[in-house]
Amino acid sequence: MYDIIIIGAGPAGLSAAIYALRASKTVLVLEANTYGGQIVNTPDIENYPVEEHISGFEFATKLYTQAANLGAELKFERALSVEGEAVKTVRTAKNSYEAKAVIIASGAENRKLGVAREEEMVGKGISYCATCDGAFYRNKKVAVVGGGDTAFEDAAYLADIADTVYLIHRRDTFRAAHTTVEKLQSRENVQFVLNSTVEELLTDKKLVGIKVRDKAGNESEIAVDCLFVAVGRIPENKDFKNVLSLDSEGYAVAGEDCITDSQGVFVAGDNRVKDVRQLVTATADGAVAATNAVKYLNALT
Repeated sequence: MYDIIIIGAGPAGLSAAIYALRASKTVLVLEANTYGGQIVNTPDIENYPVEEHISGFEFATKLYTQAANLGAELKFERALSVEGEAVKTVRTAKNSYEAKAVIIASGAENRKLGVAREEEMVGKGISYCATCDGAFYRNKKVAVVGGGDTAFEDAAYLADIADTVYLIHRRDTFRAAHTTVEKLQSRENVQFVLNSTVEELLTDKKLVGIKVRDKAGNESEIAVDCLFVAVGRIPENKDFKNVLSLDSEGYAVAGEDCITDSQGVFVAGDNRVKDVRQLVTATADGAVAATNAVKYLNALT
């Protein structure tokens, strides 16, 4: 039996592991994919304290190495459920693991655009990761749909590679940081298509363009080789709704203390209800969740 099982090896989960291990607790981290979470796709992090510039991959690797060196055990298995009261049982497709406390840091997945043939065209002109697929569209025309930090980061990255980048957003205001917006607006090969939505994918075995509609109902076609979708994320909480209270969008309801309604269950990172979802707030959540999990465990003895 472990003291703490952490579900998710992103910045929140690995930070939680570091804090729990430094408190001399035994820790198992379960990860469905690869450590680092969404941050591994960020080419340049410049808003994390101390590190003026660091790639997401390097950041994730350093965080994982730090946790591993402290004694974290990491298994690449998707957690399917959390059950039990005094003793928690976390089930995966392969195994069951027991712990006295659980920290759910499962993060969020990319939200789909919701247009016809979207899933069919993934890899044929639809992508959710600019840094993963951008190199395939060097000197070509691409579009990014979204108005948050991810959309702007994707567009800035692609502007260094592609001939033309269209940024499509349903409003004329943005959720992205002001400095990020200003930087992108200064790029000569970036064109803003605002107050508009993507209505249709134009295809010929692969994507050849998109049809957009503005608020007035006017439709136009834009020739692009790839559409990068950056319209938000869906919290990965559905498998844990028996131990988490969820809001209308599926985010786990917990305050800044990361304590849930279920005794011995804590939550950290992008899957939690919060106003700011940034790398620094994810790592902070991990520290807070682990600290309160340790307090919970110490009170049991």
